[in-house]
Amino acid sequence: MASKVVDNYRNGAEISKGDAECKTKSVEVLKELGLPTGLFPLQNIEEFGYNQNAGFYEASKEKVTFKTGTGLSDSFDVAAFELLE
Repeated sequence: MASKVVDNYRNGAEISKGDAECKTKSVEVLKELGLPTGLFPLQNIEEFGYNQNAGFYEASKEKVTFKTGTGLSDSFDVAAFELLE
């Protein structure tokens, strides 16, 4: 279900590809939104999408791994929405 919602917002997004271009674009978007530029400390980003009208941004790579204190881990794509007031 969540992937269908994300796909709807990706349709109008400006997509950047390649690690260097994606890092540059992600920093630009974070600055534009007034967020810390280190919010996405990702390496080897394959694709970064930003739909300014919807306040949606997404970074994807082969694998983003989150490790918990219990030693469990999970891999997932990173997507976020800007909360508009």
